[in-house]
Amino acid sequence: MKTEETVLEIDLSALEKNIKYLRSRLKPETRFLAVVKASSYGNNSLEIASYIERKNLANYFAVAFTSEGIALRERELKLPILVLHPQAVNFEDIIKYNLEPTLYSKRILTQFLDFAKDKHLEHYPVHIKCNTGLNRLGFDLEEMDDVLPLLKNNPHISVKTAYSHLAASEDMNEREFTKNQIALFVKFQKKIDATFDYKVIYHQCNTSGILNYPEAQFDMVRCGIGMYGFANDASLQPNMTPIAALKSVISQIHQLKTGDSLGYNRGYIADRPTHTATIPVGHADGINRIYGKGKGYVFINGEKAPILGNVCMDMILVDITSIDCKEGDEVIVFDRNHTAEALAESAGTISYELITSMAHRIKRIYKE
Repeated sequence: MKTEETVLEIDLSALEKNIKYLRSRLKPETRFLAVVKASSYGNNSLEIASYIERKNLANYFAVAFTSEGIALRERELKLPILVLHPQAVNFEDIIKYNLEPTLYSKRILTQFLDFAKDKHLEHYPVHIKCNTGLNRLGFDLEEMDDVLPLLKNNPHISVKTAYSHLAASEDMNEREFTKNQIALFVKFQKKIDATFDYKVIYHQCNTSGILNYPEAQFDMVRCGIGMYGFANDASLQPNMTPIAALKSVISQIHQLKTGDSLGYNRGYIADRPTHTATIPVGHADGINRIYGKGKGYVFINGEKAPILGNVCMDMILVDITSIDCKEGDEVIVFDRNHTAEALAESAGTISYELITSMAHRIKRIYKE
């Protein structure tokens, strides 16, 4: 159906197809963790996670912040939820909503252990973040000699998983670095295995790790961008389908004479007679100002229409001089054929940034 306003159409069947393809790259026993942080990369985590759970497509969810996990629990989702980056102020809510915190620093570790003891928790599930080179969050290998004794035989917690994060698994020029990260994580595992008398689940691979380093899938993998249809590899992209399409409509058409200006700060001066279309989507919707002045574009009736001048808060203005179109015609900002990845690259950024910027005010339409 042709749209008459700005909408984000989300194909849940494509989501299922992508997950099944990624799982086909794994051993049958390898668990699958679905990363639904950042509103499921702009698609609405409540709808995405509900579909994943209903279709039995994953074993775990992961969110960045506690508030994201609370929203899933309030939707009555039952799968375990890993909180990747909790703060001490979140501990009460983490317990209340049966979320599972990552312990990534000595400060957070000791604070949670004190909290767990004070609340008389018994074997509460926690996750240990191991730093293998991303140098963002996590314990270094040498710190584990101090950390593990605090966790061993502690009646208040149970270490559910230990995990790390690959820094450049999509970049084959960094293959040696990634191999070193994997080898270092194996060293973490040996220390952890020697500490506990129960099985700890290990995970390190992200989407590109799944595709490029199958030997490192360990017990579980974490998948974010791949679920939403991006392979980070042109040769593998045909196996996956972007699930979201951002569509809009031509609100008005203007005819500029040579020398006329367009938009804020006269961001475009016509050097020839120019026809322009005004589209109701702007930087408040996630089409940031970096796409202005010809870097970004949309598609109208199959033709590329460059963005002219500066992106406005609620509108973009595009060049339709050579396009046969009229007011009310549909506009494709991105879809599976004109991808968000290509649009992002046109402005020197990445698909992650573009799709996670999609504003909540944009109507989401879900289809199977």
